[in-house]
Amino acid sequence: MDKLDPQTQQLVKTFQRNILQLGCGALKQLSCVFRKMDIDYSKKICLEELENGIAGFGFCFSKMELSKLFAALDRDKNGLIDFKEFMDLLTPPMKDSRVKVINEAFNKLDINGDHEIKLDELKVVYAANARRHPRFLSGEWTEEETLRHFLDSLDTPGSPDGKVTRQEFMNYYAGVSATVDDDLYFDMMMRSVYDLPQKQFH
Repeated sequence: MDKLDPQTQQLVKTFQRNILQLGCGALKQLSCVFRKMDIDYSKKICLEELENGIAGFGFCFSKMELSKLFAALDRDKNGLIDFKEFMDLLTPPMKDSRVKVINEAFNKLDINGDHEIKLDELKVVYAANARRHPRFLSGEWTEEETLRHFLDSLDTPGSPDGKVTRQEFMNYYAGVSATVDDDLYFDMMMRSVYDLPQKQFH
């Protein structure tokens, strides 16, 4: 993003902020936005699809701004935006300290070290959290259904496969990170949710 001119950088930031304010959960929402814009299911977005998608979400951009935004997203300049280009530019950057605690949480859930989180592993290390979920307490969900819901919420939207990779986990929390300004609060939140050792701040 540093290579973009200041006006285009501001356009990208505005688009990113608009998406994150939709309330569906940051990076997960980004991928949802992409799928809704990709009306011909080609896994690529043309300028017309971007225009229609932005209008459909109620975002306000002029024709010139849309052209600049499209050019910024079309990194390989082939006249189409693919999913990776879309995500790479719009993914909020994270500080190393945040990446570190996210990886620490993933490593705790990934009991067998195969770089994927599965339901069986959650049953071992996350069951206590599941039993505090309101829908479990109300009897609406079983413990397994609660854990499955949690796993699916971390998975790639629209195509959950019963396992969460490190990248999917990172993508989810990169989105959460974008909504939390304070580094100390983010670190404490992650450690509380996943029962990680508290970090000593000096």
